[in-house]
Amino acid sequence: MHTSYDVIIIGAGSMGMSAGAHLAQRGRRVLLIDAFDPPHTGASHHGETRLLRHAYTGGPTYVRMALRAHELWNELEAATGRELFRPTGVLNMTPASHPSLLGKLEASKAFDLNVEWLSAEEIGKRWPGITPPEHYVGLYEKDAGVLLSEECVRAYREVALAHGALLLPYTRVTGITPLSRSVTVSTPVGDFHAEKLILTAGAGAGSMPRFPLPVKAVRKTVGWFRAEERLFGSEHFPGFTIGGSMGGYYGFPSFGGSGLKIGRHDTGRLIEEGEAPEAFGAYPEDEGDLRSALAAYLPSAAGPLLRGGICRYERSPDEHFIIDRAPVLPGVYFASGFSGHGFKFASVVGEILADLITKGSCGFDLQPFLLSRFRKGAVQAHEPA
Repeated sequence: MHTSYDVIIIGAGSMGMSAGAHLAQRGRRVLLIDAFDPPHTGASHHGETRLLRHAYTGGPTYVRMALRAHELWNELEAATGRELFRPTGVLNMTPASHPSLLGKLEASKAFDLNVEWLSAEEIGKRWPGITPPEHYVGLYEKDAGVLLSEECVRAYREVALAHGALLLPYTRVTGITPLSRSVTVSTPVGDFHAEKLILTAGAGAGSMPRFPLPVKAVRKTVGWFRAEERLFGSEHFPGFTIGGSMGGYYGFPSFGGSGLKIGRHDTGRLIEEGEAPEAFGAYPEDEGDLRSALAAYLPSAAGPLLRGGICRYERSPDEHFIIDRAPVLPGVYFASGFSGHGFKFASVVGEILADLITKGSCGFDLQPFLLSRFRKGAVQAHEPA
């Protein structure tokens, strides 16, 4: 096994595998190191599905990145022959005065997105499985839909390895030693050296040696509930986000009888370093919160729980991303803190990291994502996945 590379990537999940594929395609010698064997269930990319939508609050960079990400997912789908995206549309639903929905509407107008503004009555007529309160409205994104998350990671893995990248699975990093013009990464199977290092360690970013980031691992739950296919099947029911006094929720239609999937974006329990999150059902709210939201907004989908799952958020203090260079080491880059709404951006984040390494810049304003913002304080933001 070679010990010297152009780029070492620690964390080969969604962001890391994407970056590895983009760099390998550009002829860079890449080593990917992961504590498991991606895709796997110990990170933030499992659970089968993620929403891909374009209308975003938090600044225009998010919208530009979402649109580019969709282009890149389409390209990856065509290159690998894998189905990665299902065009279900996405319905964002909140009270009419909710600032998040109004911000998405403004973004839609600014970028000429293909959206519809719907009243509660119009929502109920189009999707009889939804019973929104009278004061709710919806922003329906026609071109949005659902990504098959594990398939996306597999596709990028296929591309990365086909272009010469090496993946070192089941390997934990024990040390990182920055030198004047290179970085040494220590593992139980030996030391590896590279000119550049990318840290995409997900929920483990807060405990990385030498470069811990202000990221907390949070235990989150999702559930699949039995639902009538005629109401909630993916052929006619969209992905969705719901915000309001009960909290923020997101969900997916039933695919071939899988059941309607729903999760809660806010709240969650912190996972301490070295701790394994408790299984679904360890706390009453694991199912209780999800069932309460179904009863309020989608009562016809509040059938028996088919299965539940656990995932990890890598939550930053303000729930915005962290994409930056290490403060004093120009050869070290990181992408973290994706806070439960980042998977859809994995394709473009990988391209951004590859651009930063090969060109020194990228086509996006990364100012909102710089680590330095935390020295000035930040406001908590809840942006559904």
